[in-house]
Amino acid sequence: MTFEELGVRSDLLSAIAEMGFESPMPVQQKVIPILLGEHRDVVALAQTGTGKTAAFGLPVIQRIDTASNSPQALILAPTRELCLQIAADLADMAKYTPGLEILPVYGGSSIESQIRALRKGVQIIVATPGRLIDLIDRGVVKLGDVHTVVLDEADEMLNMGFVDSITAILSHVPEQRKMLMFSATMPREVERIAKKFMTDPTEVVIGTRNEGAETVRHIYYMVNAKDKYLALKRIADDNPNIYAIVFCRTRRDTQEIADKLIADGYNADALHGDLSQQQRDITMKKFRDRVITLLVATDIAARGLDVDDLTHVINYGLPDDTAVYTHRSGRCGRAGKTGISLSIIHSREKGKLRDIERTIGKKFERKEVPTPKHIIEKQLYNLADRIEKVKVNDEEIDKYLPGVSKKLSWLTGEDLLKRILSLEFNRLLDYYKDAPTIDFIDEKPRRECGGKSSEKQNRKPVSPKDKDRRTAQPGMERIYINAGKNDGFYAGNLIELLNHAIRGKRVDVGRIDLMPAYSLFDVRSADAAKVVGALKGSEFMGKRLYAEVAAEDKDYARTSTRRTKGRR
Repeated sequence: MTFEELGVRSDLLSAIAEMGFESPMPVQQKVIPILLGEHRDVVALAQTGTGKTAAFGLPVIQRIDTASNSPQALILAPTRELCLQIAADLADMAKYTPGLEILPVYGGSSIESQIRALRKGVQIIVATPGRLIDLIDRGVVKLGDVHTVVLDEADEMLNMGFVDSITAILSHVPEQRKMLMFSATMPREVERIAKKFMTDPTEVVIGTRNEGAETVRHIYYMVNAKDKYLALKRIADDNPNIYAIVFCRTRRDTQEIADKLIADGYNADALHGDLSQQQRDITMKKFRDRVITLLVATDIAARGLDVDDLTHVINYGLPDDTAVYTHRSGRCGRAGKTGISLSIIHSREKGKLRDIERTIGKKFERKEVPTPKHIIEKQLYNLADRIEKVKVNDEEIDKYLPGVSKKLSWLTGEDLLKRILSLEFNRLLDYYKDAPTIDFIDEKPRRECGGKSSEKQNRKPVSPKDKDRRTAQPGMERIYINAGKNDGFYAGNLIELLNHAIRGKRVDVGRIDLMPAYSLFDVRSADAAKVVGALKGSEFMGKRLYAEVAAEDKDYARTSTRRTKGRR
């Protein structure tokens, strides 16, 4: 089937051909003939990225009388970003349709400029509910000639509390109108809106009600709650070309995770409701331009963010509402492309996971968190691939090759390759050296006969080796800190923590011994008290830190275990 066979006009055919449209997608095949022909209302259930903007946009444009300057079609969207995206897409479709004016109306920008545009005359208004109500109350917008109303992402609008605004807006629109409601899911609230404002609507379903997109894989990793951030970093490191949205439940979590990723060297940023509109616009532009590749966002802030090429959606914990998960996962695997929806969960979220599986009709795959060996292999092969495919400017490079070749002539090919890889990956290799497995094991540790734990039964006096570990070098003091490898705490984290905690004078750090539950390190005797004071009460990955000058005969493994249990 072609767009021409669906009844699309020639000027629109020329425009969408330039936009890269070849043949209609399923939602377009079903919706366009209804909107162009029958005078019927439509409820269309379709995921984001299935081509729904063209499904309503082409017939809306085709039904406009350009001889009249009054609004004839109204499209409501939940967010400023989606409003702008729809208006831009419609403008592209109407490229060869003379006399057609499309106006996006939204909060966060000058209302005076929108009023001036409305007074000049527009036929299609794309609006967010709040700003449109404001313009109606001012008497600037008249909707008496509107013959088509589209509610895009209706479930999102209802989730955001726009039901009263929608009711008020529709009271200004003639009862004899054609109405189309698009929704990714069909909760009761959407059904009530359809029943209240639509007349015997035709239901168009792409896929199955409330199901996830067919091209999306659903994967979960189960870890202890304290290891969720470590798992996120491993997932990012295991996917060198990742381009993802990381969804968090709260604004605070969103900013905290983004700050940690930035501090750890990732191209990341946060998107949440505490940001100004200008900050949001800058962040989203950087994300669309791939200046940042990990966008950490709340669900509300990410609504309307139109990005087609996401490789992953990452759920930093599962949402309470299954419909929210459907929206999240639907942001990847768009326009027929494949995508992966990853969830990092702890054991208490297993019930929620099963509920989502039942709703979307798909099973989640459980995966092990990528191991350091696997991550480093992936990164090395990715670098090899980049080296292999890099474009070489022979003319320019040849000028400098003789001098560089002479400088490196003493190295064999293997030595040169090792140095190139080390230059790129020393930080990664150091970080993952001796890194622990962080997958959650669904088993409780067994206790020995007699009810006593094996730790108590096998307790031993401090060994000479351990005692040596607690002995400082001459002129230095040994410092104990209650963070170790099990917390994802390594030498680089210690140095970063000291630099942050102690402003001004640099602290010289000597030998560092990293243990599973704690660490020991040397500082100059003159700095010991200052270091201990600065570290006490600080935090690492949500864990409150404690530090002291180490005693040679103290069992720090036991002390750290008690501290951890007490914290829980």
